[in-house]
Amino acid sequence: MGLFDGFEISVSGMDAQMRRMRLIASNLANAGSTRSVDGQTYRRKEILFSAMPLNQTGGIEFDRMDELRKVSTVGVVEDQSPFRRVHMPGHPDADEQGFVEFPNVERFEEMVNMMDAFRSYEANLTTFNASKDMMKKAFEIWR
Repeated sequence: MGLFDGFEISVSGMDAQMRRMRLIASNLANAGSTRSVDGQTYRRKEILFSAMPLNQTGGIEFDRMDELRKVSTVGVVEDQSPFRRVHMPGHPDADEQGFVEFPNVERFEEMVNMMDAFRSYEANLTTFNASKDMMKKAFEIWR
C-alpha cells in the first residue's frame, strides 16, 4: 500500500457520494413537475458505480480481488418504472381521459437515499482524516 492510497480511496468515495447527492437533489427538484425541458415527463435517475483498481506501479496483478480499489462513476441511468398517474381533468398536461403523468420519483425513498449518501460521505471523510492523522504521527516519529 502506497503512502497516499488511503487518501485516494477516500477522495474517490467522497466524490462518488457527492455525485449521488446531486442526482438525488435533481430527482427531488423534479418530483412535482409534469414535463421537462424536452416536453417529456421527467424520469428518476440513478448513478452507477464501479470498483476500479488503484493506479500503482510495481507489477501488482489487479485481477486478484484482494487488491486496493477506488470508486469510479460508470454512468447515469433512467429508472424505467411507470409514472404516477393522477386524475386531474383541468390540468393543461392531462391526456384524453383526464390523467396527468408525474415523475416516477418517490420523495421518501429519495430522502432515505440522500441520508445514506450523506452517511457514506461522512465515513469517507472520517477515513481521510484518519489517514491524515496517521501520516502526521509518522512524520513526528520520523523527526
